[in-house]
Amino acid sequence: MFKIKRSITFFTLCLLIASCTHVHERAPTGRLVQLSHGTDLSAGGEAAYIVTTPSAVFYLGKEGGGLSSMLDKQGIDWLGFNNKQGSGWKGEYRGFPNSIHKQDGSYFHAMNAGTEPSTSVVTLENDNHLQIVFTSKNNQWQGQWDFYPDRCDFTMTKVSEGYKYWILYEGVPNGEINETDYWFGSMDKKIREIHEPFSGDLPGPEWVAFGDTRSPRVLFLLQHEDDENLDEYYMRPYMTVFGFGRNDGSKYFTTPKKFSIGFVESTNYSDVENVIKRIAP
Repeated sequence: MFKIKRSITFFTLCLLIASCTHVHERAPTGRLVQLSHGTDLSAGGEAAYIVTTPSAVFYLGKEGGGLSSMLDKQGIDWLGFNNKQGSGWKGEYRGFPNSIHKQDGSYFHAMNAGTEPSTSVVTLENDNHLQIVFTSKNNQWQGQWDFYPDRCDFTMTKVSEGYKYWILYEGVPNGEINETDYWFGSMDKKIREIHEPFSGDLPGPEWVAFGDTRSPRVLFLLQHEDDENLDEYYMRPYMTVFGFGRNDGSKYFTTPKKFSIGFVESTNYSDVENVIKRIAP
């Protein structure tokens, strides 16, 4: 599968992906942000928006409203979701943003047994920007996805009154959790082993990055608005668990907020920090 064949180029991936576990219709050429439609078979077959950019291929579930796969230039999936009930950390818990969990429903997660459905509409599509808006089945939550050549933004634009949410990256750096994985963030310039936990309020701009010593890139996550809410990271046997606005199982966000996820083609702290500053100056 292209998730683990690391010698395959990104362009070969785009040509052959229709015969792989990620299936889609070819998008028009000439655009830096290309939308097509298909199925993420590796995630259990949910119909998906497939967004191809110079830096990544995103699979956004049309029913669940969350990312199930996020492939880098080598075709490696840094999310690794599958919907097999009971798979837990090995699949069904993974994804992004996994934001609404038993808070007036369970929404904006790759579709698993516990996810409730949402509806969606493409509200903007041009060469450099794609926007898709999801509305929860109960009409109390709304999430906006904005895809650009260098990243994806998720904005919780409507919050159900009296309820809270968090934003999670539950995934697999460079395709799997192992001893070569690491992470770092805005709290300091220390490179942390993947099993090293964190609990506290990240300093602004609030961001973290995950990598693998065998990969030339990192995956970053950014919260655009600084706040005083607690954030948290810990590792499970088969995946990462990083949460903005999460600590010890508690959710903190009650208002609309914007977040970004993407790849930086460097493992250098300063390079990642500079990318963050360009996105959220």
